[in-house]
Amino acid sequence: MSKLSEAVKALINASHARPGYTPSSPGVQTALTRFASDAAEKKVGLPAWVTLSTAVSATMNCPEAMTQIFHLANSTSTPNSPPRTPAQNAELIREVGLKCISFNGIPRSINTLNAFRASLPADVGAALSTTPTRELTPENLELRKRDGLALWDSVYLGFERKLLDKLAQSHPDLPVHILNGHYSNLLSNPRGANPPVKVGRVLTSLVAIACLRAQTGVGPQVVSHIFGLRKAYENGDAKAEGEEHVEGGAWLATEDGNIWMLESIDKLVNVIGGGEGTTFAPGLRAKL
Repeated sequence: MSKLSEAVKALINASHARPGYTPSSPGVQTALTRFASDAAEKKVGLPAWVTLSTAVSATMNCPEAMTQIFHLANSTSTPNSPPRTPAQNAELIREVGLKCISFNGIPRSINTLNAFRASLPADVGAALSTTPTRELTPENLELRKRDGLALWDSVYLGFERKLLDKLAQSHPDLPVHILNGHYSNLLSNPRGANPPVKVGRVLTSLVAIACLRAQTGVGPQVVSHIFGLRKAYENGDAKAEGEEHVEGGAWLATEDGNIWMLESIDKLVNVIGGGEGTTFAPGLRAKL
């Protein structure tokens, strides 16, 4: 097996290529604490604000911020819902990180989830589920495809078939992959399993909005998923069978809630990025 030369390794790891994680800072902790406090004032519950801030942190390639969110969640009381264990909070952050694949791609989710898992206390790590919930089988394949199409229809209601046709014009396999590779087996709720935590219809919309807003450059998709969040409540999907109530979700789907959510995402991006904006696709730094 060939080896990389020192010159190639040095170029891969050159600082201008930003090869590693985005580091956190005390300022990030302050911003997260302020965000959680503001969410509580607006009666936005822990699952919602943890989902939003985790998706931003994963998009920004900052697993240290994900760990800070974990500890913040553990110290936050939830008076309107049952007490949560540290393992439940870690599972929520892991599930959000997994769903970020559909919006950020696989590499950042691999790296941030790995670093987040390594940061957890040993007892919490030992309590995490090791059972997969999304295995495809000949028996569940068609059902999972229908689940994906149903979620797609829920998000894009009114334009659902027209949009699939437009995607197919770009590439005939584009809608096939989006539906079967993402909406069916990642973004929709797992079937035939009892997952340790559920990131359902509403929280999945929050994942999408936070990731896409933090990326920048994908305004049309932010618009689509803002409408997707609204449709979850307008059409009753937020209360469909198997869905869990999301405290504050209905308010986040309003005009005021949308504005607060987008401005809060921007603030987190600014702090995590050290005032330099997103780290998702800023391009190479100029060589010094």
